[in-house]
Amino acid sequence: MKEEALKVIESVLAQGRTAMVEYEAKQVLKAYGLPVPNEKLARTLDEALKYAEEIGYPVAMKLMSPQILHKSDAKVVLLNIKTPEELKEKWEVIHENAHKYRPDAEILGVLIAPMLRPGREIIIGVTEDPQFGHALMFGLGGIFVEVLKDVTFRVIPITERDARKMITEIKGYPILAGARGEKPADIEAIVDMLLRVSELVDELRDYIKEMDLNPVFVYSEGEGAVVVDARIILKVPEDKGP
Repeated sequence: MKEEALKVIESVLAQGRTAMVEYEAKQVLKAYGLPVPNEKLARTLDEALKYAEEIGYPVAMKLMSPQILHKSDAKVVLLNIKTPEELKEKWEVIHENAHKYRPDAEILGVLIAPMLRPGREIIIGVTEDPQFGHALMFGLGGIFVEVLKDVTFRVIPITERDARKMITEIKGYPILAGARGEKPADIEAIVDMLLRVSELVDELRDYIKEMDLNPVFVYSEGEGAVVVDARIILKVPEDKGP
């Protein structure tokens, strides 16, 4: 697990970068068994067409560039591409949008991803405090985190008991528990994700500065969860510095 993640991390640092693009961040998460979609990075149009066929239409397209970390602002996330003809057209559009937003943007490729069915949105984050070290954050996504700041924190590493308490102590917990006759969300999948993120950061604490998994779609009980978008900011370890 750690070795696979380190290969990705060291490759990014070797390029003089500390901000991982979404594809790279998800490769690190995948190494620790976190649920990520079946996505592929296409560097050419032919690869994009091949991957879309393998994944199955409709697909989403997300341009990967170290200079464009806020993809929505640059209009480089295009959804619900239904046919090869539409993909060819959108391939031109997504590159044009990138160059308009940042003419100097280095383009690593375009992520071809399945269109995911919506679930209840959660956010999992990691920050580093100079005094306490790395802390894990959990909350509901969307308006709950943006407006209500309904989140909870624990110092890493956490236990299973910590993970379960984090989930139940947010004000929005009834939404996960199944308010108004809805099926409960897959709480076990959330517990597993929190523990895996804790393990990842604990083992790679010399490298991880910040992490943001937002949104994560959580499905009904027994149906799992999936990381829709991910961001990781690295730090250069002291023993690896110049």
